Amino acid sequence: MATYKQIIGLNVEAKSSDPTYAVEGQVWYNTTTGALKGAAATSVGAWASGGNLNTPRRALGGAGIQTAALAFSGDNGSNPVTNVESYNGTSWTETTDVNTARGFAGSSGKLYTAALLFGGTEPAYSAKTENWNGSAWTEVADLSTARNAIASGLGTNTSALATGGQGSSGQLSVNESWNGTSWTEVGDLNQVKTGLGGAGADNTSGLVFGGDTPGDTANTESWNGSSWTEVNNLNTARQYLGGAGTQPAALAFGGYSSPGTANQVITEQWNGTNWTEVADLSTGRYSIVGTGTSTLALAFGGQNPSPTASTEEWTGAGSIVTRTITTS
Repeated sequence: MATYKQIIGLNVEAKSSDPTYAVEGQVWYNTTTGALKGAAATSVGAWASGGNLNTPRRALGGAGIQTAALAFSGDNGSNPVTNVESYNGTSWTETTDVNTARGFAGSSGKLYTAALLFGGTEPAYSAKTENWNGSAWTEVADLSTARNAIASGLGTNTSALATGGQGSSGQLSVNESWNGTSWTEVGDLNQVKTGLGGAGADNTSGLVFGGDTPGDTANTESWNGSSWTEVNNLNTARQYLGGAGTQPAALAFGGYSSPGTANQVITEQWNGTNWTEVADLSTGRYSIVGTGTSTLALAFGGQNPSPTASTEEWTGAGSIVTRTITTS
């Protein structure tokens, strides 16, 4: 009979903590918890509760991954706040505040140590941009068009898109590209929209979905670095929804549908061609933000019916998760 090492290529090791990157089928003994553990792939995607934010808020910014994220600024229901919190996969900790409090701003960043916050409501429409370097926020070049309700999640703190939103002239199709130093208006959206979701790796590729046109829309558009193309719609039209991931692999969750169900729990996954409805959020909400990937995402904040501190962690089908092995 083949041994465990012959099958998996690893010994059953004794470890003081669970490995950060385990492979499917790997087994180890956790000496701290006194438990035999293993890594398995999930068969279906699901949301699980995470640690609550210290400051409940809606319309906030976000950056990072599921186990190392940043939540910044936002609106407590009465006023914009400057609060910034970092997440370690279990709990949120207060860190350095932003310079200018604002809600309904755009945000980007794939690392919790490198993020960008732009636009929003101060309460006037804002063009201000702030860059986070892991320890401090610095004001950098303004947006060309002051606005709020901009798509978040499109890029990093050195390569990002500021797409859609609302300004003094009304709802916008404006799209600006950030190169780490300045904003430049590039190809506009095909449809004006505010309160839209977004996902993208940098300023050369991205996906935006949903929003208010006015009225809820399911419209989805894909960015190739120079222009937007309309692609297959969401299954459920909604606005002020969250997003995570990149252009070929994204997640859309939460939002507001009017009239009727204001707080959406619906989650949809994008495979580069189509949206498929997957497991619902535990708490329906809108003006929510997300970070991470389409298989390992984090959703936090939002409104239901008042600003919430709720955090949920998404593990997609096929993702590797740690399980305790019962031996008796």
